[in-house]
Amino acid sequence: MGCGNCSTGSGVPNGCKSNGACGVGGCGKLSVYDWLADVELPNGQSTYDIVEVRFKNSRKAFFRNMKGFQLQVSDVVVVETSPGHDVGVVSVVGELARIQVRKKAPNFKPHEARKIYRKATKEDVEKWQEARTREQETMLASRKLASELALDMKISDVEYQGDGSKATFYYTAEDRIDFRQLIRDLAEEFKVRIEMKQIGVRQEAGRLGGIGSCGRELCCSTWLTDFRSVSTAAARYQQLSLNPQKLAGQCGKLKCCLNYELDSYLDALKKFPSSDVKLQTEKGTAFHIKTDVFKGQMWYMQEQRGEDSGPSIFVPLTPEDVKEIIEMNKAGKKPLDLKSYMVAVEVAEPDYTNVVGQDSLNRFDNAFKKKSKNKNKKKKGPGSGTPHPSTGSGTGSTQQNQKNQSKPQAQNQTKTKPAAGTQKSQRDDRSAKDGTKSVHKVDQKQQNKPQGNQPKPQNKTEVKPENQTKPQEQTKPQGTGNKKKKKKGPNKNQLLFQALKDKKAQGGENKSES
Repeated sequence: MGCGNCSTGSGVPNGCKSNGACGVGGCGKLSVYDWLADVELPNGQSTYDIVEVRFKNSRKAFFRNMKGFQLQVSDVVVVETSPGHDVGVVSVVGELARIQVRKKAPNFKPHEARKIYRKATKEDVEKWQEARTREQETMLASRKLASELALDMKISDVEYQGDGSKATFYYTAEDRIDFRQLIRDLAEEFKVRIEMKQIGVRQEAGRLGGIGSCGRELCCSTWLTDFRSVSTAAARYQQLSLNPQKLAGQCGKLKCCLNYELDSYLDALKKFPSSDVKLQTEKGTAFHIKTDVFKGQMWYMQEQRGEDSGPSIFVPLTPEDVKEIIEMNKAGKKPLDLKSYMVAVEVAEPDYTNVVGQDSLNRFDNAFKKKSKNKNKKKKGPGSGTPHPSTGSGTGSTQQNQKNQSKPQAQNQTKTKPAAGTQKSQRDDRSAKDGTKSVHKVDQKQQNKPQGNQPKPQNKTEVKPENQTKPQEQTKPQGTGNKKKKKKGPNKNQLLFQALKDKKAQGGENKSES
C-alpha cells in the first residue's frame, strides 16, 4: 500500500516499475528518506512515540502512538480527527520524526497531539478507497455550482475524509469570497460536512504536482516546503534575460529555483567593479554590456573616433584591468585604447573531425535543387491541345513513330515465304508425277496465297497500307499523333432515341391489335 495514497486516480503512479507495491512510500509527494533507520538506540531509551502521517498529495500531520504499535514506513493507519476518523500512510517514524517535529513544528506539544487508533483493516481501506473515487466527480460538480453563483474562485482539489463524512475543498482566489451560499448548496448536494480552505498558487502547484521546464518534478511537490519570495533582482544578478515566459513557473509566479544559486552569484560579484561606471579613452567612451561571472570577464563596447573612426567594437576585459582604468580616469588620465587590455578569447576546437562536412554552412545549398523535368505531360482530354504521351510532339516524336512503325515491317520481312513463282514450279513438278488431280489442288491453294513479294502478316492479321508508306508522308502536325482511326459507332444519345422510337412503335401496334 505504499502507493495507495497518491493522486493518480488508480493508486499506481505512472512509470512506477514496482506497480505500486514498493512499500517504501518513495512515490508520494514530499517523501522523506529515513537515514537513521539502521541506527540503534542507546540502552534504556524508548522509541519516539510521535509519528508523521501523510494524507492526500502533500498534506502531512503528526500523531501520537500512545498504544505502542510497531509501525513502519508505508503502514496504513486510522487516526483521530474531528469529527470521525481519517486514514493515512506513515511517512516518518523514530528519531527522524523527532528532527521533523523540531524543524516543521517548533511549538508542537506532544500531550496535545491526536492519537493513532489502530492499523487500518480491510474494511477501513475499502471505505477509504470508495471515498477517494468520488473526489473527481465532486470537484467538477462544485466548479459548476461556483460558476452558477458567479464566484471568482478556482476549486483546484477536493479531499474526502477516510470515513467519508467530511469533504475539504481547496480553492484559490485573488480577493475574499463570500461562499456561504456555496457551502449550503454543496452540503445539500453531497450530504457531507463541508470545509473550505484557501491556498496560494504556489501551494496549489505543490498539491497537484507536475513536470518543470528542467524535466524534473516540481520542487514544491517533492521536497520544498517553505516558499520564499522571489524578485526580478535575482535574475539580474545572474545575468538572465527578463523574459516572464521563461522565468515564470507553472504557478504563474517567478521560479523558486532563482534563489538557489543567488548567494553564490552575490559572493562572486563582489570582486567585480560596478557596471554603471563608463571607461574613458582617447578614442572614445566604453559602455558596459555584460559580465561573465564564470570566466571572470567584463565586456565593453568602445566607440571609434578620430582616424580609426568606424563601428563600435566589443572588448573583453578582466576585473583587475577595469579597476585600473577607473583609477586612471579618476586621476585625469586616459588610456589610448582598450585593445591593449583585451583578453585573448580562445575558441575551443571540437574533439571530433569534420569528416563529412557537417559543420559547413553551405552543405545544404545544392541538396534541394529541383530535378529537370524530362517526363512527358499527361493527357488532359480531347481538344485540350496537350499531346498524348504515346504520340509526342515535334521532331523527336516523329522520329520515335518512324522507329515504332519500322519495327513490325522488319519483323514481317524476316518471316516472308519464298516467291509464288518458285512455289508454282515446285507444284508443277509434283503434278506431273501425281496427275491432274494434284495440279487442280495446287491451283486452288495458289489462289488463296498472296501474290508477289508481299510479306505474310504476323498473327494472321492484315497489314494495312499505312505501314508501308514513306516516313515523310506519316508526319503529322503537333498534337495529332499517329493513332489508327476507328469507326465511330452510334453514341449514347442515338441509342436512347432509337430505343424510345422502337418502344413507341411497339405500343402503337399493341393498340391497333386491340
